[in-house]
Amino acid sequence: MSGEFTLNAETRTDLGKGASRRLRRLENRVLGIVYGGKNKPAPVTVAMNEIIKLAENEAFFTSLVDLSIDGKAQQVVVKDMQRHPAKNTIMHVDFLRVSAKTKLTMQVPLHFINEDTCHGVKIEGGTISHALNDIEVSCLPKDLPEYIEVDMAELKVGENIHLSDLALPEGVESVALSHGADHDLLVSAVNVTKGGGDEEAAADEGEAEAEGEEESGEE
Repeated sequence: MSGEFTLNAETRTDLGKGASRRLRRLENRVLGIVYGGKNKPAPVTVAMNEIIKLAENEAFFTSLVDLSIDGKAQQVVVKDMQRHPAKNTIMHVDFLRVSAKTKLTMQVPLHFINEDTCHGVKIEGGTISHALNDIEVSCLPKDLPEYIEVDMAELKVGENIHLSDLALPEGVESVALSHGADHDLLVSAVNVTKGGGDEEAAADEGEAEAEGEEESGEE
């Protein structure tokens, strides 16, 4: 995903709290840090309007970003983004430097497909539940997927999907599964609709009572 996103940044030399407030409120800048690799962590700022626009695209968080710091470009990925709890504005961004030969660990979103045609939902009247919305993967930067698809089409009521069932792209490994089979987490399941079991039991009980009355009448 290299080159899909570009972002300009400036080195931040004044690190005081007062300067941080001024940058956010008066200059409309977002504070950030660039770390990783052989270089020291570098405090930076980016334009609020630029980072907000990029953050609207889900792929921004799982792509290589060409970050230009004072005119010097380097490749990074977004490792963390902090938002204001009330205003939902972006407060801080952590960028990780990447190397083409070094694997990185990232959270990648899951895209659930064919839920409307899922056998357990369409034919059996079940409901889908999601245990995970993203998974942690390890891979080289060139292999970093934008998302991972989870196909729900063939699932029946009572069946589920675990990490080991996912079709990961070549070169991409589940971090959880790398720790062993005990970490094969549940991803999604098709469950019996709540109350469905009670309704069936009531129907069976009604049929049994009707049969009993018929037998009594015959006697």
